[in-house]
Amino acid sequence: METIQSCSEIVAKAKNIVVLTGAGISTESGIRDFRSRTGIYNHAPEYILSMDYFHEHPMAFYEFAFSNLYHPKALPNKGHRILAKWEQEGRIDCIITQNIDGLHQKAGSKNVIEFHGTMKTATCQNCGQKYSADDLLIRKQTDEKFFVCRECEADRDLFHLIKPDVVLFGDAGEWFTPEGFEKILNRIAEADCLLILGTSLRVTPFSAFPQYKNKNIPMIIINKGDTPYDYDNDTYVIQHSIGRCLSEIDDYLKN
Repeated sequence: METIQSCSEIVAKAKNIVVLTGAGISTESGIRDFRSRTGIYNHAPEYILSMDYFHEHPMAFYEFAFSNLYHPKALPNKGHRILAKWEQEGRIDCIITQNIDGLHQKAGSKNVIEFHGTMKTATCQNCGQKYSADDLLIRKQTDEKFFVCRECEADRDLFHLIKPDVVLFGDAGEWFTPEGFEKILNRIAEADCLLILGTSLRVTPFSAFPQYKNKNIPMIIINKGDTPYDYDNDTYVIQHSIGRCLSEIDDYLKN
């Protein structure tokens, strides 16, 4: 495929790739995405992942989250593993991901910015006590209010709820700050290639990140659907499997 050849030549020369990933890279590990025809939002409203819903119905929220967002047995796929390999080879500067599954780290990637947080841990909204998701699942077996922190005192349960460290609608995460944005935009501005995998780039503010790349650097988009950037200059678009495409590029790099 001519586009694969062009992308392979770009990656071969690159020394500072910034990767943006979305749910499409994790579907190849058996994790459902959110907005596709078979995605989570076809079975539940977006509102269920809001701060308001969490505060009003913490038990129902956690039932949904543990069933749909927490995948401790999921394994990295070929795409995740190749990205980790490229980082070790000095091609990739960092991965900025919308995903909350931790599969990039499981594959061995070190420089990962979890823009939407993680389901692996949770934090008391009052005292800051940290819990692992596994801790909460154990507590859930014997305590019907497992989502209430017992390490601090507050007048009402609402004031010391334990919230997963994911960014919900109406929420602000670690990277949703002026300092966080500045760090991310600086990494993108310094990239010599932008590699976008498995995201439609339609959810703000993540969708705006490609606008901050240097105008002269190439952008590679591997996603099964369209994105708003598909017809930009110096942009290469492949609408196929991420694992397959990255494998073909990696084979080229070995030669």
